[in-house]
Amino acid sequence: MILACNDDGIQSEGLSSLVEALEPLDSVIVVAPDRERSAVSHALTLERPLRADEVRPGWISVDGTPTDCVNLAVNGLLETRPWLVVSGINRGANLGDDITYSGTVSAAMEAVLLGIPAVAFSQVGKVAFRYQCAASFAAGLVRCLQESLLPPDTLLNVNVPDVEARGFAVTRQGKRRYADAVVEKTDPRGRKYYWIGGEEAGFEEESGTDFAAIHSGLISVTPLHLDFTNYESMAAIEALKVPWP
Repeated sequence: MILACNDDGIQSEGLSSLVEALEPLDSVIVVAPDRERSAVSHALTLERPLRADEVRPGWISVDGTPTDCVNLAVNGLLETRPWLVVSGINRGANLGDDITYSGTVSAAMEAVLLGIPAVAFSQVGKVAFRYQCAASFAAGLVRCLQESLLPPDTLLNVNVPDVEARGFAVTRQGKRRYADAVVEKTDPRGRKYYWIGGEEAGFEEESGTDFAAIHSGLISVTPLHLDFTNYESMAAIEALKVPWP
């Protein structure tokens, strides 16, 4: 069984496209947020109870975050443990540093924390989104994973360009180049308000990154893991002369 989730909400066209593509391969159960939960990162709801409603057979809506959905599905709702968790297809890219904000990627992260392989799928674009290529690639990738599972503690972050993809590349996480990301305005009563993310951000031009692959018209497949330790800096930190006691 495959568990599907997203952060755009259970009514998302991208989620429907993903499930439709995977159903010929295995049974798919959907546990997804009841509304859009983009950019909630790896938030887990602890201050209130969660409610889950089956909106149609095999599709369960949860009034929580993507992380809530995966955790609740695996630890409470499902009688059978899924062998794979898929998240998406997201409306928009999840590239470089943006994965730290992504609810789509965080659903896959939660799966890995629970010991389940996971893949996050995102469709690059701004207004019009075409999910056919992403769904087709998802089916091919999942078919491969049925025969050869991912290494432990690994999730895949897949981004599909908004042009006809000419192939795919295994990439590393790129680096976002942030612009002025806050827009200040004034409402009719003279009070200031702010929009975060007002400027279009670019990316560092480095070969081998997820950004570079998308820019070249390739599907980007980035293996991620959840050990955030910066091993290269450990010696420098150990050399600090911290006075103690």
